[in-house]
Amino acid sequence: MGYKLVISSDSHVVEPPYLWEQRMDRQKWGDAIPQLRKGGEDDPTDWWYFDNVKFGPTGNIAAAGKRFTNPKEIIQAGVFENVRPGGFIPEDHVKDMDIDGVWGGVLYPSTGLPLYGMENNDLLRDVFCAYNDWLAEFCSAAPDRIKGIGEILLDEGIDQGIAEMKRAKKIGLAGVMISSYPRAGQSYDLPMYEPFWAAAEEIDIPVTLHVTTNRPGHKLTVKDGKNAQSGADRCNHDYFVRMDLAQMIYVGVFERYPKLKIVEAEHEIAWLPYFINRMDLNYKERHENIPYRFKGDTLPSDFMRNNVFHSFQEDDLGIQMRDLIGVHTLMWGSDYPHAESTFPESQRILSEILKGVPQGEQDMIVGGNCAKLYGF
Repeated sequence: MGYKLVISSDSHVVEPPYLWEQRMDRQKWGDAIPQLRKGGEDDPTDWWYFDNVKFGPTGNIAAAGKRFTNPKEIIQAGVFENVRPGGFIPEDHVKDMDIDGVWGGVLYPSTGLPLYGMENNDLLRDVFCAYNDWLAEFCSAAPDRIKGIGEILLDEGIDQGIAEMKRAKKIGLAGVMISSYPRAGQSYDLPMYEPFWAAAEEIDIPVTLHVTTNRPGHKLTVKDGKNAQSGADRCNHDYFVRMDLAQMIYVGVFERYPKLKIVEAEHEIAWLPYFINRMDLNYKERHENIPYRFKGDTLPSDFMRNNVFHSFQEDDLGIQMRDLIGVHTLMWGSDYPHAESTFPESQRILSEILKGVPQGEQDMIVGGNCAKLYGF
């Protein structure tokens, strides 16, 4: 079936090789600037380097459609010449949305996701600033159809993070993202983040916790991604964001900032009913562990339904439990142009996973909720 309004709440750009080289101060940073390099004579793969450290390939982040044709072709190795143009040319991005039957898209980075796992905070802030400028220009080519999410670093500089968040909104970005799990000793339940939550609420900008953005020290996989540890990691992407959300809720962040909006992206949704139930139960029974008490009869589940939104791809099991989560919080996303993407079969997949769901609820999930949150 066709839908009146389909918006992907989680699509991606693929950062071009020239992005940072053209926009950053080479005199200041030299070869530390993110750049593509060949792996060597025996490795033709284009690898990204940050501060002269190899951290990411270009293969599976731009393998849209291969899951439907030949999944064995989904590998890390790749060269930028094979990246789909829609990843870095806005006009082609819009054309691909038309092919996929998608009206709008919320855009996240690709290379910029694992950058959160790198050291050198000063360099990373400049890298994020340059990316945010590029993304704003990218989205300006079709502002009614594509909206960008800026990257923010909060390590050792909450004020700097607030300033960049405000700048991101000023240059036209629709939201910002922070690490899906901060450094050890800097968890989101700490008072140091209060000014950031307050500022995000004040300027009315959604804040995303996206998968694959953990700060250094929190990672389940080994680097090559070719073993059972890597596969196990992919089955447990929701672990860190569960910690984030529970910590924020249990110290009253959303009670103090009732209009703050948090988006958790690309963790799927079937885990949510159990998680919500456990939070409520622990709050009721474990007063020593959770000394902060909400006003009246409020429970953690109330904040999950009022302040937290969930971007998912094709979690049909989660859809079956949608009433336990809150239909108004669910937002479908295609993950274009990554290997897991539903492109170019999004319409078919939506029809399959939403079969039997009332039309009004379908409309909310495929686009209505996202349109309301991001102003499409």
